[in-house]
Amino acid sequence: MRAARLIKLVLLLQSRPSMTGTELARQLEVSERTVARDVLALSEAGVPVYADRGRTGGYRLVGGYRTRLTGLGRTEAEALFLSGVPSALREMGLADAASAARLKVSAALLPELRDASASAAQRFHLDAPGWWREGDPPPLLPAVADAVWDDRPVTARYRRRDTEVERELEPYGLILKGGIWYVAARADGQFRVYRVDRFTAVATGPDRFVRDGTFDLPAFWEERAAEFARSILSDRVGLRLTPDGARRLPHVTDSAAAAEALAAAPAPDGLGRVTVGLAVESLEVAYEQLLGLGPEAEVLDPPELRERFAEAARRVAELYG
Repeated sequence: MRAARLIKLVLLLQSRPSMTGTELARQLEVSERTVARDVLALSEAGVPVYADRGRTGGYRLVGGYRTRLTGLGRTEAEALFLSGVPSALREMGLADAASAARLKVSAALLPELRDASASAAQRFHLDAPGWWREGDPPPLLPAVADAVWDDRPVTARYRRRDTEVERELEPYGLILKGGIWYVAARADGQFRVYRVDRFTAVATGPDRFVRDGTFDLPAFWEERAAEFARSILSDRVGLRLTPDGARRLPHVTDSAAAAEALAAAPAPDGLGRVTVGLAVESLEVAYEQLLGLGPEAEVLDPPELRERFAEAARRVAELYG
């Protein structure tokens, strides 16, 4: 543990002209007294660390000293490719590995390029979870992530409706979609998708499984996501839309379904209105979504949904006189 801290201290000083004891203590998550002891140990080991005294003093490396301890480990290298998604790294337990990888890369750069990481971080930030979602990650996500990185099978208990089932899984990859974590896994020879927050127990096996070299995680997820989106659109409603309603339809319903409905619509009538058949998840969901269009959409069928909108219109008229 101390050896890793000493290496990190040298890399920090190598990546900057100088650092104060306070800055080093904060980066290393230790006290300033511990920093002073570590600097003394490095000096005794022959690393030329120089301490500038006074209020503006600090620590720096002298004589153009460069360490060769910048080689990335496998975990650090893998985490580096995910460093643009800091929340995902934290939830998978890879934040420390990513930090070490970025530090090593920074230390290996030319002096004039060492601010590149900070410059990029101030210009782009990805906040993956959706609005109004709880920020707590699934408690078993780190265990699942470890199994994914190490190609180890797991025995998982999984909530399905009101029961729990046990599955032997070969976890191939993790997906973060709208703030929800999924794992793509092979079970009984077939690839399936599981929500990680529905796992109640995960036991990792001692041996590694052999990955299917033809498996492509992005392509697999794209196909499954499209299948899921199609499968939940099991009802259909008829609408007459004003030009503004047609423009806003993709923003209140499934955008792909809206685009398909508008593309198949006949020519507008004399008032510019178009009649479409829209695939929806359910009549209840359609009611909640299409209310957002107000008078820009008229429900034509099914009759029960049209009557529900008519009743809503009567109630609104009563409220506003």
